[in-house]
Amino acid sequence: MEKIFTIEEPKFGGILEYPHMEISSGNTTFIQGASGAGKSTLLKLLNASLTPEEGRIFYQGKDIREMDTIELRKEVILIGQNVYLFDESIRENFRMYYEYRDLPAPDDETMKKYLRLCHADFRLEESCVSMSGGERQRIYIAICISFLPKVIMMDEPTSALDATTAGKVLDNLKKFCRENGITMIVVSHDEKLSEVYADEVLTITRRDN
Repeated sequence: MEKIFTIEEPKFGGILEYPHMEISSGNTTFIQGASGAGKSTLLKLLNASLTPEEGRIFYQGKDIREMDTIELRKEVILIGQNVYLFDESIRENFRMYYEYRDLPAPDDETMKKYLRLCHADFRLEESCVSMSGGERQRIYIAICISFLPKVIMMDEPTSALDATTAGKVLDNLKKFCRENGITMIVVSHDEKLSEVYADEVLTITRRDN
């Protein structure tokens, strides 16, 4: 299977050292490891939010150090644990994120389709201000997945969700990504989720262990 990422022993922060790893295109890959092993940092290295001190990372065969980082992040979207939504309605959040990319906003039905995909079936007029962490997280995922990136990376995407909702969201996202050729990379402490949804599991360990 084609590899979308080849990770050649990057080091970061004078502490984190990663082994050689590969991530297959079109798969759902879970990244696991103990706290402090550098799982969240690895995601940031993969979309060039951070730069390794040593080693190299290749995206579709290209060294990401030689790529336009803005364009890379459009194709490789990272959804961190702290999502950012504007203090506006859901519709306005879609519009503002599309405006940031100089793209026309999707119509209401398209917005609703992506919200349903993420089990965030709220009225578009609803304000995001008073929503819970889990609700905001699902809305943000809906906006990000609507861009149809080549890679969607999520850091603990179900941490604010109950088990039933988490399962429904991951069910939908995995099916959607598979149908649309999107590679999904998930950092999760929940080994049960990886057993159900992962095509591949990468485990990283702290070097001081």
